[in-house]
Amino acid sequence: MWNLRIPCLTLAGTLVLVATGYEPRDAAADEARATVASASRVPGDFRAPLGVQLWSYRAEAKTNVPMMLATVRRAGFRHVETAGLYGMSVPQFAAALRTADLNATSMHVSYDALKTHPEAVIADAKGLGVRYVGIAWYPHDSAGFTEANARQAVQDFNAFGRTLRAAGLTFFYHNHGYEPVPYGDGTLLDLLIQQTDPALVAFEMDVLWTWLPNQDPAALLRKYPGRFKLMHIKDVKPGVPRGSLAGGLPAEQQAVIGRGQVDWPTLLRTAQREGVAEYYVEDETPDPVRNAPQSVAYLTTLRYR
Repeated sequence: MWNLRIPCLTLAGTLVLVATGYEPRDAAADEARATVASASRVPGDFRAPLGVQLWSYRAEAKTNVPMMLATVRRAGFRHVETAGLYGMSVPQFAAALRTADLNATSMHVSYDALKTHPEAVIADAKGLGVRYVGIAWYPHDSAGFTEANARQAVQDFNAFGRTLRAAGLTFFYHNHGYEPVPYGDGTLLDLLIQQTDPALVAFEMDVLWTWLPNQDPAALLRKYPGRFKLMHIKDVKPGVPRGSLAGGLPAEQQAVIGRGQVDWPTLLRTAQREGVAEYYVEDETPDPVRNAPQSVAYLTTLRYR
């Protein structure tokens, strides 16, 4: 899903930007700052830490990583979940985060990286200071996710969890929309949750990839209290049909939070009650620079019913 070889400025470039006091400005950045500032004066009921999955800003990172991180901070975020380092080393990226006044709390890595080089993944996690390390895709063929895939994933996830727990880290699996294949009296997603060891494996609920395949995110949280420790806050536009198990959706069909199909007051109230600890906006709309701050403003002023 992520290109881990995206070119970027060097860390030296970051230091020059800071030393000269340079701050990129454009209409979208000014609009973002004003939107977040206005919303912060009307606090709502959602009080949990709010971060962002940096995949949202991958296009900006191709040009200038320090500018991208400054944009993230202006959007109102204080912590991030990583998905690659855009060509930087771990020490360089950690320094760039500090310069931008951002803190990494979680990281996505590939299945192959955890399977073949867990020691390198652990070293990267320690270098970034994250607590959670997870994967967002499990290998399966074009015919779809099968019971055999799910049962192998259970074994892999428990093994990953055991290795990471020994290093003081928490492994998680991020659902991606292809898992709710009917199985028994539930789905293969149920099988993954039920058969993995709660002491070793946590889950990150991607709300879009839960909602789109006709699952009820709030009901899933209540069904498995404490299993979902992280959440991707993401939505789909009104009128987009549900029921897909494809694990993909065009950017133009994704919505600013509060303007889509998900009942966010009910879901976020449930999430806070059922043990979700980390929340990340993942904006895959065509214009995250303008849209992510609008999502932050909505969440900041959200009132539960």
